[in-house]
Amino acid sequence: MLLKTTVILLLMPILQARNGKKTKGPKLKYDARGGVMVVSRAMLESCAYESMPPTAKVLMVLLQLQWRNDKAVAYGVREAANKIGCKPETAGKAFKVLQTRGFIVCETESLFNSKTGSKAREWRLTWMPFEYHEPTHDWEKWHP
Repeated sequence: MLLKTTVILLLMPILQARNGKKTKGPKLKYDARGGVMVVSRAMLESCAYESMPPTAKVLMVLLQLQWRNDKAVAYGVREAANKIGCKPETAGKAFKVLQTRGFIVCETESLFNSKTGSKAREWRLTWMPFEYHEPTHDWEKWHP
């Protein structure tokens, strides 16, 4: 079955070109569970990423789960601490690491107001498109 799926995937562009139409390929099993997240291999192998503490790496995944192309990611320290399972101070350090290495940029500061409610900081993920612009890949400029 795996060989048959592989052959179909490899032949799909040839069949599409021959027919002159674009057709959808076979639905893969991982698509049925709600999609996939793609991370650049260059980023994962970069010194900026490899030398980060594990909490910062987990935070990157949590931020990417919230990512949308048309708006910044609103994510706070307490929410990150709850999801990661660490103290808020540790989550705050993870945000700082991501920020200093160029993986995230703060777009909007947090706001605390007891009457109208609090607002978490909003982040732009530099490895992802933002407001229909290409990623800036600021992390590539970081050196130890």
